[in-house]
Amino acid sequence: MAIPHTKRVCQIIKLKPEAEAEYRAIHASVWPGVLAALARHHDADYSIHYHPPLRLLIATFKYTGADYGADMAAIAADPETRRWWALTDGMQESLVEGATGSGGEVTWWQELEEVFRFEGGSA
Repeated sequence: MAIPHTKRVCQIIKLKPEAEAEYRAIHASVWPGVLAALARHHDADYSIHYHPPLRLLIATFKYTGADYGADMAAIAADPETRRWWALTDGMQESLVEGATGSGGEVTWWQELEEVFRFEGGSA
């Protein structure tokens, strides 16, 4: 079943090589409060993929709300999410110049431009 959405998001960040095992382990059991904040603020179909040769984490999700900026700010203000980020940020290397961590003034994950989309159906 398709999820209605207003925006698809794809973001990348580097994973520190020494953090791979721990990063995988904590993401095998993401804290319920973090998942609840994502759902509460209209993030759906969220996944993170890993490309080891470049140590690249690739996150994708669908945003289904009406005010992306406000919802992302609300997630950033969520205490459980902030504790999660304090744990995961140390495992990552941002590709964004001037970024100091998740929830900061400068985005931590690099957002990518969508260059192609196929919704399905017949041609």
